[in-house]
Amino acid sequence: MAGITGTDENHETELKPPTSQQCNGDGHGPAQNGHDEVVMNGDSSMESSTEERRVNGEGDGDKKEEGDGDRKEGEECDHKDGKDQEIFVIQDTSFTIEIAPPGIDPFELPVSSLELVQEIHQLLMDREDCCHRTCFSLQLDGITLDNFAELKAIEGLKDGSLIKVVEEPYTVREARIHVRHVRDLLKSVDSADAFNGVDCSSLSYLNHITAGDILEKKRGKPDSIDCTPPDFVMPGAKDRPLLPLHPGLREMKGPQCLKVLTYSGWNPPPGNRKMHGDLLYLYVVTLEDKRYHITASTRGFYLNQSTEDNFNPRASQPKYLSHSLIDLMNQISPLFKKNFAVLLRKRSMKHPFERVPTPYQVYSWLAPTPEHQVDYIRAEDAFSTRLGYEEHIPGQTRDWNEEIQTTRELPHTNLPERLIRERAIFKVHSDFVAAATRGAMAVIDGNVMAINPGEDAKMQMFIWNNIFFSLGFDVKDHYKDFGGDAAAYAAPGNDLQGVKAYFNLDPKGLFTLGTVVVDYRGYRVTAQSIIPGILEREQEQSVVYGSVDFGKTVVTSDKYRELLQNTASQLKIRAHKVLNSKNEEIELLSSIECKGIVGNDQRHYILDLLRTFPPDVNYLPVEEEEVSQEMKEHGYPRQHRHKLPCLRQELIEAFVENRYVAFVRHAAYQFQQLQLLKQAKSKDKESEASSDIKIKPPPEKAVPEVLVPENGESKEKEKNEEDMVTAEAKKIVETLTATDSQTFEENTKDIVKKAARAVGSLSDTEFSMSFNPDIFQPHVVHVDPEGETFQREKQLVKDAAEFMVLHQIPTLISDCLDHSSSPIDGITLSEAMHARGINMRYLGKVAEMFAKYSSVGYVFSIAISELICRGAKHMFKGYMQGVDMMNLSSAISHFLNCLLGSYPSPHAQVNAEELQTKARKKNKRRNKQSSVFAVDNSEWVSDTPKTLWKKIVDEVADYYGYTLECDSMESATERYGLQRVSLLRAFCRAAGVQLLLREVNLEVRNKQLFYEDDIINTTPIVKHISPRATDAFHFFSSGQSKIQAGSLREGYELISEALNLLNNVYGAMHSEIAACLRLLARLNYIMGDYPEAMSFQQRAVLMSERVLGVDHPNTITEYAHLALYCFANNQVPNALRLMYRARYLALLCHGENHPEIGLIDSNIGLILHAVEEYELSLRFLEHALTLNIRYFGPGSLKVAMNYHLVARTHSCRGDFRAALHSEKEAFTIYKRTLGEAHERTKESSECLKHLTQQAVVLQKKMNEIYKGDKSISFPPIQIQTPSLQSVLETLNIINGIVFVQISQEELDKFRNEMARRQPTDKEDDSKAGEANDLKELTDGSEEGVVVERKEMEFDVDDTVPTVTNGNVKLEQTQELLVGEGR
Repeated sequence: MAGITGTDENHETELKPPTSQQCNGDGHGPAQNGHDEVVMNGDSSMESSTEERRVNGEGDGDKKEEGDGDRKEGEECDHKDGKDQEIFVIQDTSFTIEIAPPGIDPFELPVSSLELVQEIHQLLMDREDCCHRTCFSLQLDGITLDNFAELKAIEGLKDGSLIKVVEEPYTVREARIHVRHVRDLLKSVDSADAFNGVDCSSLSYLNHITAGDILEKKRGKPDSIDCTPPDFVMPGAKDRPLLPLHPGLREMKGPQCLKVLTYSGWNPPPGNRKMHGDLLYLYVVTLEDKRYHITASTRGFYLNQSTEDNFNPRASQPKYLSHSLIDLMNQISPLFKKNFAVLLRKRSMKHPFERVPTPYQVYSWLAPTPEHQVDYIRAEDAFSTRLGYEEHIPGQTRDWNEEIQTTRELPHTNLPERLIRERAIFKVHSDFVAAATRGAMAVIDGNVMAINPGEDAKMQMFIWNNIFFSLGFDVKDHYKDFGGDAAAYAAPGNDLQGVKAYFNLDPKGLFTLGTVVVDYRGYRVTAQSIIPGILEREQEQSVVYGSVDFGKTVVTSDKYRELLQNTASQLKIRAHKVLNSKNEEIELLSSIECKGIVGNDQRHYILDLLRTFPPDVNYLPVEEEEVSQEMKEHGYPRQHRHKLPCLRQELIEAFVENRYVAFVRHAAYQFQQLQLLKQAKSKDKESEASSDIKIKPPPEKAVPEVLVPENGESKEKEKNEEDMVTAEAKKIVETLTATDSQTFEENTKDIVKKAARAVGSLSDTEFSMSFNPDIFQPHVVHVDPEGETFQREKQLVKDAAEFMVLHQIPTLISDCLDHSSSPIDGITLSEAMHARGINMRYLGKVAEMFAKYSSVGYVFSIAISELICRGAKHMFKGYMQGVDMMNLSSAISHFLNCLLGSYPSPHAQVNAEELQTKARKKNKRRNKQSSVFAVDNSEWVSDTPKTLWKKIVDEVADYYGYTLECDSMESATERYGLQRVSLLRAFCRAAGVQLLLREVNLEVRNKQLFYEDDIINTTPIVKHISPRATDAFHFFSSGQSKIQAGSLREGYELISEALNLLNNVYGAMHSEIAACLRLLARLNYIMGDYPEAMSFQQRAVLMSERVLGVDHPNTITEYAHLALYCFANNQVPNALRLMYRARYLALLCHGENHPEIGLIDSNIGLILHAVEEYELSLRFLEHALTLNIRYFGPGSLKVAMNYHLVARTHSCRGDFRAALHSEKEAFTIYKRTLGEAHERTKESSECLKHLTQQAVVLQKKMNEIYKGDKSISFPPIQIQTPSLQSVLETLNIINGIVFVQISQEELDKFRNEMARRQPTDKEDDSKAGEANDLKELTDGSEEGVVVERKEMEFDVDDTVPTVTNGNVKLEQTQELLVGEGR
């Protein structure tokens, strides 16, 4: 971290817990990241300076938090801590030291006083000129420095001190570390690990697309540029090639340096050689095909005289003894020396973000033919329970449960403590997810011994690396009454939602298990950390709260009741009493299945949280329970596959909020009526309590159905009015409840009672909404099931389910209609549904409702595609479970041929008779121990496209309640406008299939599409919780609020601080950091600092590619933003390349019929116009016009703008007639929408006059030529070539970007102030300013600025990463956006 200026290091160092336990969690040694961790730190532009971090992070705690309106109580730093923090800040200083490695010139290194010596060590292992050294110490004046000491604690260390790098003797462990490090260096530029999905490697193509680092390019003039787009991104192109998804694979490969580097078969050294310092033996084959045996001794590496057959450990002559293996190889192999130098250069050219490991593994659904090379270390890792980087952690296998719970118990009273804690939690969690995924795959691959091997294969459980694994099957008829295997498959997902809910509450004293759900090869595996002592006794003995037998025996404990009291109120769980088999009343604050277990470590654990939230009665028909008439019309209740359907937490929160607003408005209305009555009696005109805002009588129905609006503008207006009325109503209710007067109280009690009754509150004296999760559960015996309270509880659960169908789904439709939400593919549609609390089982209902609106036809297509994909995935799951491992690739390719191909009888590449023979043999010798993973099933061979599609259509009808009107891939594409390549992509991502990267003509009808060699791998689909950086979230929210209020300077500082805190908690890579970088890029752009905007956005693109995937919807948006910033920086060729890439990725996701393509095409058309490629420009602009008319209506201002752009391009081509026609259309729309007096209408009118004049002149001359007058010469046609600046302004308009009016004087003033406060800063953070006057560049709507806000949702699992139309919306962020007079 030494290379960084700034607190990234400060916290980084400070965050490194000293104990080995926490070391495990932190992994800051040569741990997971190996040399890579430091790479990011070497990037000095990463973060801001020490001073800035110091202020915001700690010392300025009080000042910051005053402006932080969203801060929770108790989260502020106490004033009494202020002094300590100030001392902490003063001690944090930056200075420069000199480092002198052996054999090279000394160099200077900026460091921070809070850094550890270890971080300098890491940096040296990463620097190009000394990266081959691993075993050395750092010495100051001959004294060796302690690796874990902070620099400020080192006596005599000051600015300018010389630290010497001294080579140390090796130990066996150090020698092994050195060999691993050398192997990592040799493959550091190879993308094999990324395609294989190992070591948290992933792909990034930005620097290939832009032909190098954009920040290093000079501002070039846009002349003589080849702007021709590839054929496949042209409007109307039918071809969707796959190869461009992974471009430049050849260039990405590094040169080969060695043929073989492996441990020798002569290991370990015999006793007599150990006495001579031999540690281990290596075997190397060089590119010259020479074979060497190498001894690693305590003093270094040398060649010995051993051969494959003969052991001779004596040194070869001449004896080259080198402390580094690389130095030795340089001496014995000239080709190694040459190629290794090239490799290091290539490595140093990579952006740091291309090298740092991601927190979670990202898998690619396409991969080139794998080149499998000899790699002993990879082979060793494959069969070891310890991950490679865990070699550096003291102790044996990691105790995951202890690590997970210890990190939760760390103190968190002030900001530095919270950062240490959150960082440790995140690190341990990401390590646990990696280990659990690896273990789950080993279980399914048959590589782990069951702990109950005598049981039937489906009932087997496993322990590997201190993690407990169970399969998604109904063990011992546990879920017999709930739907058997279907319930057992759904339960882990529900349980994970419960774990997530409790984890996010962070309750003190209550612990949840580390939980990961992995779907792999058709099986669902749940991985959990192990409660200490649970395996030593029966579960019945362990449970002190809840029930182990679905309600027959129910127990409780005072401690658990106390712990759950707080969580129950936050999760809206109602305390309720149930009867056990002895008729004893037991009070529960959770569902009955939820179990409380006290571990041997005396911690209170809570598990089996699958019914944390109330049941979904729409999918749980109960005898004698009626649903409302409206719900019956929608076809509910429906029978479901299992009896565990629950509502989502997001729905519960939205429902309670909706009911609270209804309650408040009801009470306020009644109160106003009471006041008016009093006034009428007393004729007192000056009653204080009456308000100017009249509150309408509440609707009779508490949950009104949302009517999908025709006009987005009126919707916005209504929403603002509604908010004002609600705010007024809340004030009145506060007055009501806070008054002490006796008579007043009697009147108001009645008002509150009526309002509470009207919204279904469970209390008559206040608004009380909580849910009994055990409602409608036949196995639970409730106390007083006929009582009024219980009836109210039942009604409330019914109302919540009704709210989903009558309110939340129409809200989703409405958001898509007004383009505030615009899903790109199935992933973003699912996230949009989840954010509104809509479960995926309602996808059929969502599709049915989207089908009614033609302007969101693209969302309907995405919904249908997702239904087919999910139906196919359900089929695939059962299909995969029966396949013999030898026929796996044949089976998968056959399934894909049946799903996507038009060839009626694809041939399964396996002999059916052979399969049946095998099956018969197997049946004869079947026994209880036969593994579930080897049960042969040959039914899949007989599948055809016809039979598979019938199964999918039946599955979708049964599970999602939607009737697909298609029976093959052809009919699906014709009927619903689907794209085969999009369905292929969606299915491979959802089912975890990795295909060979090659061109496939998916439309071919006379042969099958895929063969067994096309299936490269199967990858796991991993679900887990996502720990959050709470302080960063608060800084981010506060920054957004400031920006909304126009205080850009303060907002910019807060967002920058959020970025620092995110880096402290998550390290270098995380999707939330990408969101933060994107917002900082946009802020810099708005404030006119284009180079800085480009720098931030470049990092956002790289990070999005790495952590989300190269074809993720977010990545498309990032590319489009970067293209705009490149254009602003005069990098026109790069802007076009990036836009072409964005269009290609969008086409892969959804095809051309999407408003996002309209926006991209407008951008491409404008940029091509700027470089005078008018013919190409026109094709893109006309296509954008067609799409905008389809999705925004022929009268929208967006369409008018498009007509104007098309007219401008026609005029530049000299086609004035066509230009005139287009401009007339624009003028008509402006005149009708904005009126004749509006500036935009006047501009259009002027343009029309000019075009008419030009057209008349041209026509006259043409007529004269036709008459035969040869002396006529054409006057120069007045075509004005657009300036880059005018094109940029138009780009801002179509992208809906706010323009900030800020004087240069103010900007300079702010920069000077920042420079004064942060003398060591680079210019990163001196680009901000205060803006009180925001001026929008819209299409001229007279309604004024429409500033939209979108709450930042940091939870990656639930966030809706939407990419919208003209409002280039920042997903997971909240940004100043401008509506375009929709």
